[in-house]
Amino acid sequence: MSVYLIPGIILIMTVFAVYKRVKVYDCFLDGTKEALSLVKTIFPYIATIYIVIVLFKASGLSSHLGNILAVPLGYLGIPKEIAELILLVPISGNGTIALLEDIIATYGVDSYVAKCASVVAGGSETIFYISAVYLSNCVAKRLNRAIPISLFCTLISVVIACALCRIM
Repeated sequence: MSVYLIPGIILIMTVFAVYKRVKVYDCFLDGTKEALSLVKTIFPYIATIYIVIVLFKASGLSSHLGNILAVPLGYLGIPKEIAELILLVPISGNGTIALLEDIIATYGVDSYVAKCASVVAGGSETIFYISAVYLSNCVAKRLNRAIPISLFCTLISVVIACALCRIM
């Protein structure tokens, strides 16, 4: 049944638009024109974020910083094995999933480390990507507060997630 849901909704909307005498094709073209102008505006921001992600991972900086942050994160109850994952979560969703796959393969599905990593990866957002996409059209780009607050909230959520994984 779920296979027919989206085509059914599109069909119902099209029939309703024809009933209301709306020019469906012209409205579709207008929406496409608006989407293309949005892509033209957002593309430089997204391209920059992807380049930074590739450089961050390829340079080895993410693993080096992960090793450095493992000790202070350990005091917060966060396993040292997910320190690099915590660094990648705000930057790259795909990198996070790839690293999560490695953690699960190394430590096993039911291990404490894998549980923490899964909750952190599933419950976090790619802050820098979202900032680039949503704030690219804003006139007032005041990221000096938004990004640090988002990163702090991500850290607090990681601490809480690892604490919950420890007791569950």
